Amino acid sequence: MSVWKKLVTALKGGANEAAEAVADGQALRILDQEIREAKDELRRSDESLTKIMAKRKLAEQKTASLKDSVSEYESHARSASEKGDSQLALDCAQKVVDLRSQMDAEQQYVDQFGQSEKSLKQNISQAKSNLRRMEQQVDMVRATESVQKAQSAVSSRHTGANSKMKTAAESLSRIQERQKEKQAEFEAASELAASESGDDLNARLKGAGITGSNSNADDELARILGK
Repeated sequence: MSVWKKLVTALKGGANEAAEAVADGQALRILDQEIREAKDELRRSDESLTKIMAKRKLAEQKTASLKDSVSEYESHARSASEKGDSQLALDCAQKVVDLRSQMDAEQQYVDQFGQSEKSLKQNISQAKSNLRRMEQQVDMVRATESVQKAQSAVSSRHTGANSKMKTAAESLSRIQERQKEKQAEFEAASELAASESGDDLNARLKGAGITGSNSNADDELARILGK
């Protein structure tokens, strides 16, 4: 692969990573928006459920009222029949028929509202559970992303610190080497100066005990008497 192709591939890879990063950030924002919209829908669903429950209760109350009316007119029919008023008894019986028809219709409403209420409750409960799970997952994704960013920053600083310490150690080593070289130069210059001035020879004679304080008293006395 040529250098140009490698460069193009690297640029494409960088562009893809940048695009994925933008898409991931956008995905979280989209999820946030969808979660907000879902919460709004659930609030409206709760309101609808409340209305259905209210209608079911009203239908139950009406059914109970009609049932009481049925019992009442059945009693009237019996009373009218006992008094020998067959027409009145028949009218009361017809009233019971009408009331039972209304009661049956209301009971159907009660049953329908009850079924809708049960189904809606299950759907809302499931939706809320899914929504909570989604929110937890989004929170975990954000928390993980924050931790990984922190880890990346720490790792980057640690790498930078190690690099700086390595550079400093290399600088220190170079300084020490320069100091050693300088000290060696000072010592060499001192030796050269001593050699040129004869000090080196005198030092050698003194070290051999030929001159200086290394000569003993007998030699000194002999020298004096010899004079």
